[in-house]
Amino acid sequence: MVERQKILEAVRTAIESAPERKFSESVDLTVNLKNIDMAQPKNRIDETILLPNGTGRAVRIAVLGKGEITTQAKEAGVDLIIGPEEIERLGGEPREARKIANQYRFFLAETAVMPLVGRWLGVRLGPRGKMPMPIPQGTDIRPIVERLRGSVKIRTKDKKVFHANVGTTAMTPEQLAENIDAVLKRVESVLEQGALNVRSVYVKTTMGPAVKVE
Repeated sequence: MVERQKILEAVRTAIESAPERKFSESVDLTVNLKNIDMAQPKNRIDETILLPNGTGRAVRIAVLGKGEITTQAKEAGVDLIIGPEEIERLGGEPREARKIANQYRFFLAETAVMPLVGRWLGVRLGPRGKMPMPIPQGTDIRPIVERLRGSVKIRTKDKKVFHANVGTTAMTPEQLAENIDAVLKRVESVLEQGALNVRSVYVKTTMGPAVKVE
């Protein structure tokens, strides 16, 4: 397990060694894995992780469905609401559907429209790891939306490396280190051999050099 102090030192070095910018940059985490067969689907990581200090950026969320779920979505300030007819229409508009798939981080869908989503949008959302979280009727989505706004999605596919945005340079090194610590602990908890499956960990700002967490 990587020590929090070592993470903090790497974060500080990454921020100090980055070229000075007049805007806040993203801070990204890269984790290289080892001794694990990623060709086996059971070894792949597909996790949504709540960051203790959020991402530092607006996270765009889309809700698919009709009725009560859309009312709650409006109250929660969700960025996009897609009704059943719109789901079908987007199926015939691949460019528009692809744009939505790229622009929105998380998708929630009423269970009743999941078959429609699979049929018309599955080809756009599935490969990007963005198939909607199914929401049973009667579920209050507002706390789910709030949680997702501070979360990051980790998905490895068949590669032994993954990247995650863990905040921005506007956040303190301590906040960033806490976020990184949360990601690493969650990832280690789902790996077959835990920390023994982690080869190396790097931190960098968008424009800065990668700094290894020793």
